[in-house]
Amino acid sequence: MRYLALLLITAAAGGAAPTFNKDVLPILQNRCQGCHRPGEIGPMPLLTYQQARPWAKSIREAVALKKMPPWFAVPGHSRFSNDLSLTQGETDAILAWVDGGAPEGNAKDRPKPREFVQGWNIRKPDVELTMGSDFAVPASGTIEYQYVVIPTGFTEDKWVEQVEVRPTYRASVHHAVVFIRDLQSQWLRGEAQPGVPFTPPKRTPEGRPRNDIGGAGNEILTIYTPGMVPDIWNPGIAKLIKAGSDLVFQMHYTANGKAGVDHTRIGIVFAKTPPTERVMTMGPANMGFAIPPGDANFRVDAQRAAFVNPARITSLFPHMHLRGKAFEYRLVEPTGETRTLLKVDPYKFNWQLAYKFETPVELKPGSRIECTAWFDNSANNPNNPDPKATVRWGEQSWEEMVVGFLDVVFDAKMDRRAFFTPRRTE
Repeated sequence: MRYLALLLITAAAGGAAPTFNKDVLPILQNRCQGCHRPGEIGPMPLLTYQQARPWAKSIREAVALKKMPPWFAVPGHSRFSNDLSLTQGETDAILAWVDGGAPEGNAKDRPKPREFVQGWNIRKPDVELTMGSDFAVPASGTIEYQYVVIPTGFTEDKWVEQVEVRPTYRASVHHAVVFIRDLQSQWLRGEAQPGVPFTPPKRTPEGRPRNDIGGAGNEILTIYTPGMVPDIWNPGIAKLIKAGSDLVFQMHYTANGKAGVDHTRIGIVFAKTPPTERVMTMGPANMGFAIPPGDANFRVDAQRAAFVNPARITSLFPHMHLRGKAFEYRLVEPTGETRTLLKVDPYKFNWQLAYKFETPVELKPGSRIECTAWFDNSANNPNNPDPKATVRWGEQSWEEMVVGFLDVVFDAKMDRRAFFTPRRTE
């Protein structure tokens, strides 16, 4: 094995085996400590030797089986700036360190501790907003989507460069979608009191079916799911919150056998200068599928209309539920040429990640995005709630979704309507 060869080569050369301070701690700082520190999603901190040493064997297993760090993009399609997967050399060093007795090493080799903003993975927020009221999560039962309207109080347009959502009861939060409710939008007005969780009725007063899940045409500011890193856009790229807008938290809680209380908050960092590009979240979806009972590899396709103005894709975020198996994005050029941008295999419901391009993907007018999702509705899927069920689109985790979210950037001088309107040609 390669790590054993590393030990033998090191010994033959008269050198020392890998140590924590010199070889392992730099890897943990770069790949692991974002989650494995107090107050974050990791179950134990890995900031020091004293914290990491009791977990040496568990670390070895997780690294050897590629369970950690979580990263599910199939290599060979695109390069991503937030790729936390270990290189082979990093994997070899960790395995050799554990198999060599997990020594601490010389304190002089220890790198400077990584600095974090306490309580955040973004810069210190310019604004912090909260749900207003606590939400008591029951231990069992179905929990309908909760919508919480949060007035921003912004008296002028704000450009957002960084944003992060932080639930307090993470174990029960399936997702949080934060919408920007425009001043002109009537969505939930007169129904939801600011700061109070609200469940919309299933039907209108006229008896027609009602579906508030899509935000009624309002833009998405950010999305939180387990394992999701916060949105941090490069300088010159930002999202717009217009003056007078409210934020609407769409909270999806899932009962896990233990009651708790959630009070989700959001931190926002404003751009210091006007951006040159505006970012918008959108994506293909398919709501018309029916997954047969027992089908281990059911395919569902989705696509959106061709883009009519130049743009770039900065990030991809596939979304499915418990039967999700794999997900693929393809770019179809105006010429018809097709290339795969991302394939996630396996898809992990408990680690729903966004994949941020190292170099944004150019979108020419006439190009489009296609998505394919695969589902495992068989008894061999350990997460399957009911292999005998025919599964359709739905809000709850035992139902399914197919959404291929993507962040698209375009000229900040264009408003939303202009971006979706073809340019006139003389």
